[in-house]
Amino acid sequence: MPKLATALERLGTETAFEVLARAKALEATGKRVIHLEIGEPDFDTAPHIVEAAAKALRDGQTHYCPAPGIPALREAAANHLTAHRGIDVHPDSIVVTPGAKPFLFFGILATCNPGDEVIYPNPGFPIYESAIKWAGATPVPLPLTEETDFAFTAEDLKSRMSSKTKMVILNSPANPTGGYISKQLNAEVAAVLADHDCWILSDEVYSEMLWGGAEHDTIAGHQGLQDRTILLDGFSKTFAMTGWRLGYASLPEPLREPITRLIINSVSCTAPATQLAGVAALAGPRTEIDAMMAEFDRRRVAVVEGLNSLPGVTCRDPKGAFYAFPNVKGTGQDSRVVADRLLQEAGVAVLSGTAFGDYGDGYLRLSYANSMENIQEAIEAMRGLLEAMTA
Repeated sequence: MPKLATALERLGTETAFEVLARAKALEATGKRVIHLEIGEPDFDTAPHIVEAAAKALRDGQTHYCPAPGIPALREAAANHLTAHRGIDVHPDSIVVTPGAKPFLFFGILATCNPGDEVIYPNPGFPIYESAIKWAGATPVPLPLTEETDFAFTAEDLKSRMSSKTKMVILNSPANPTGGYISKQLNAEVAAVLADHDCWILSDEVYSEMLWGGAEHDTIAGHQGLQDRTILLDGFSKTFAMTGWRLGYASLPEPLREPITRLIINSVSCTAPATQLAGVAALAGPRTEIDAMMAEFDRRRVAVVEGLNSLPGVTCRDPKGAFYAFPNVKGTGQDSRVVADRLLQEAGVAVLSGTAFGDYGDGYLRLSYANSMENIQEAIEAMRGLLEAMTA
């Protein structure tokens, strides 16, 4: 057989999908599994969004469209970012892609050369490190620690900056920890970044999922950094549209044409009917969205309370997203072992923190995008196993 490209060795994956496959295989044998491993809302897309897409299809929106996105969605996205982030965003800066992930690859591919360094959060979304390595750049982890409530300090960042730093990736609210970057920390980070000539990729796809009085703030609003920040957002989380594959970003002027060219070379464009659904999401009623957010907040309280009642487990209160990141070092077991036994023996699918980088060792990630009844059942199933493990 012909050999595969050696570059594939640099390309990582998402463990969530691997664990999902294992969990489905167990279910096929008749075992009950509660899914807390996959990061997607368990709510249906709001009816008015679905109807907007259906109408677009009926109206013949089934052909190619401009590669950067249709004007209606670019304008709606710019208006949303302007209102929600408190910065001036022009529709010309908006580029649309099938999902938000392409901006991780395209942003890094358009800016980084082999030998360049990219600072990224760890534990963090695994595609960051994968995309950095694929581009031939060097990943430099920025530890998110429990002591800083899964944030970091400006000094942590500054100590990792060098003349080779080409990009800094920030994620707030964060996957997998649920941590967030406050306005004060952003101001301190901006002061560090202002002294370095590097790009910034700000992943803000969970921007409307903040709890306990936390408020979203974007690095693009500080020290003129909008001119070199890829401000990334999407529809999967806020609008329960994971399967629709729709994301967008406000791009600095020098990156708009190169990233559009990458889109043309890879996917041509984003489906226009899907984009019109995005317009309906951004401009339409928020009743279903607000109800979903309220339910996530209710589950968050229950999950944290339940996890902190388990032997060998402690859990900080996540400030954003729909993930809990409990510390399981008190079990005396490696987090990978704990995650595997929870699936195999307790029927609870979770992820080891190591799926998100070395600094996730000793932790688990649980998605509370599941019903309150299933969450409570999962906590009790975990209790039975952990009591036996720590006895």
